[in-house]
Amino acid sequence: MNTIEQSLQKSMTYAEYRDKVFKLREDNKTTGDNHSQAMLGYTDLNINRMDKWDKRFEVSEEAIETVNTLPQKETWLLLTEAWCGDAAHSVPVMEKLSQASDKVDLRIVLRDENLPLMDMFLTNGGRSIPKLVRLNAETKEVIASWGPRPDELQEIFLKQREDGLDRMEINKTLQIWYARDRGKTIEKELLESLAVAKS
Repeated sequence: MNTIEQSLQKSMTYAEYRDKVFKLREDNKTTGDNHSQAMLGYTDLNINRMDKWDKRFEVSEEAIETVNTLPQKETWLLLTEAWCGDAAHSVPVMEKLSQASDKVDLRIVLRDENLPLMDMFLTNGGRSIPKLVRLNAETKEVIASWGPRPDELQEIFLKQREDGLDRMEINKTLQIWYARDRGKTIEKELLESLAVAKS
């Protein structure tokens, strides 16, 4: 059994993932091994963010049409962790897109429990999340990957890090960007990737 198949066996639905995070927080924990107050705080913020996008994000008509006319069924295998600030904004969008069609099945795995998979999809040599891996549902062949954040925001992130801004300042910039964008760029980039698959 290869790495992708092994990870799929351990994967969760979005609802199962949300339930897992909720139960961990009841035990004063988060995903992964670091249960510091800082990581718990990030997790609490992200629970609220996901709650917000679950309620507010609406899939566009173009997106619904695109996922429903895919040439084959896809499995979207997503690497994430509960404390990841970027994931809190993008994972609900992916879930909404997958729910718009029976052509897409979203499955979630935790990065730190699936490092061999993570190491197949590094970003500039780093284990950056979230990372979405699109698979042919039947053959499990990799079609494409996306993440850890929209291209425009990734450029901002890299520039601020190059300029020596501290992590708190960078995180503030990222969160403001996500709040203003309302998930539309994530949807747009995923649609562009799907459109390539259809052509």
